[in-house]
Amino acid sequence: MSLPLIRLMQLVSPALPVGAYTYSQGLEWVVDTGAVKTEVQVGEWIGDALDGAFGGYELPLLARLMAAWEQGDDAAVADLNAQCLASRETSELRAETVQMGYSLVRLLVDLPAFRDLPGWIARLRAVDEQVFPTVWAAAAVAWGVQPEPALNGYAWAWIENQVMAAVKAVPLGQAAGQRLLSALAEAVPARVAEALVMPPAAWSNFQPGLAIASSLHEVQYSRLFRS
Repeated sequence: MSLPLIRLMQLVSPALPVGAYTYSQGLEWVVDTGAVKTEVQVGEWIGDALDGAFGGYELPLLARLMAAWEQGDDAAVADLNAQCLASRETSELRAETVQMGYSLVRLLVDLPAFRDLPGWIARLRAVDEQVFPTVWAAAAVAWGVQPEPALNGYAWAWIENQVMAAVKAVPLGQAAGQRLLSALAEAVPARVAEALVMPPAAWSNFQPGLAIASSLHEVQYSRLFRS
């Protein structure tokens, strides 16, 4: 089990060269308006997204993608990939997941640990316009990572990226960032447990505030982040 755990740490590392650090997912806009300007408010914003669009849609989607890759159901993978694209409510959120998916494919093609596994590169390339969760799920399954730790790791990486965006944009101190990470992490196991058994009919990315923040961020005059 140690090698799959190490592979998981590689997939969730901030050093993974997919450009995650360049995105704030609308957080920069709400900071710029003054609606989010304290450590508590940052925690509420990220926590709402964890309970909402991320936890209620992206995590169960990732679980289903892992199952489809594991079962060799490439038609289901393609369908879920298309659903994910359709769920992105703004152009920058769509561009983000496509760019990160593309970057992760390029990386995996260059890694012997993935490239040399029979069939995986061809399966990935057969998916049209791969989104990040699709590619990430493929790597996790190919490397033997089990769904529960995979979803926990994926959620942690997302929280860490959001907190680091807030540390830069608000700005917050490093100690505040660590307090936020510690507090937000407590909600992850429950969200993962729900995501692992949530049927597609129950998935929901309905979070109007997030969509509005992202759409207005697209035309924000001055910004640090791409989304």
